[in-house]
Amino acid sequence: MNGVSETSESRMRGGPFAPFLAERGRVLLDGGLSTALERRGHDLSGDLWSARLLLDEPEEICAVHEAYLRAGADCVITSSYQASFPGLARMGLNVREAGAILELSTRLAVEARARVLGAAKVPAGVTGVPLVAASVGPYGAFLADGSEYDGRYGVGAARLRDFHRDRIEILAGSGADLLACETLPSAAEAEVLLRILDDLPGVRAWMSFSCRDRESLWDGTRIDDVVRACSGHGAVVAVGVNCTSPRHLGGLIERASAVTDLPLVAYPNSGERWDAVARSWRQDGPSDETWPWLDGLRDAWTAGARVVGGCCRIGPEEIAELRRSVEGGDWPE
Repeated sequence: MNGVSETSESRMRGGPFAPFLAERGRVLLDGGLSTALERRGHDLSGDLWSARLLLDEPEEICAVHEAYLRAGADCVITSSYQASFPGLARMGLNVREAGAILELSTRLAVEARARVLGAAKVPAGVTGVPLVAASVGPYGAFLADGSEYDGRYGVGAARLRDFHRDRIEILAGSGADLLACETLPSAAEAEVLLRILDDLPGVRAWMSFSCRDRESLWDGTRIDDVVRACSGHGAVVAVGVNCTSPRHLGGLIERASAVTDLPLVAYPNSGERWDAVARSWRQDGPSDETWPWLDGLRDAWTAGARVVGGCCRIGPEEIAELRRSVEGGDWPE
């Protein structure tokens, strides 16, 4: 992070998102990193998921970032979602080596951006230059048991703070434009992250939550309550929902918009749910309740979301479709 302070007014306009919102009225995020890697033939069934390729084939991660940028993404999210000090220690890495892997996750995204722009170095703060957001995944991602979709970790705030603090500090200094604290299933974990962010001057982040229905996070907390809490912290420049069924998006963003002036984020999955036992995606709800991804995202847009993209099961092809749809003029102003 560059550590540059912002006024309350500029924060409310979205921090690093501000130039995009002012000039284009939106920010297009990328889609699922793992989805794109799997489509390229990679087996991501291990506990590190897509972060495994940080160790084995980092050039593949860079290629996926590049594909999303060429599809029209204004912001790419790094491969650090499932990379953590405890998780990398299980793979035999020491603290120094694990920190280097976290830094590499940002460097790969920055390199992909430079390739797309045809520049060896991208000047900081240039309007229209795509952003790099360093992913901060939930504690449940480290557990690799699907608990990021219910928040039932069985650990207290102290353990969560120990887990997140060092990783956030590394990612905050890695050269990313902001942090993406994403797929958070519980208010308790969000509170821990907010306290860590409060202690790191100059850091900017968005907070996005994984939700079970049109009103609540997986732990039962109402979305408007947790959004209101996030809005009181200076580090938070946007707030919203991700890795949630598209059929819930409109209701969630409508509730969020009633309690905050921050830019609203929405990047749903395809409407399926991760089965941690079978390690596969299954339909989330009866087949007659399916909700096309783009329709759900349009619902969120209508409710006020302007930082939009995709999560699991959404790849570069879908992000290109989103760009064409938004730029085609058939979405409300």
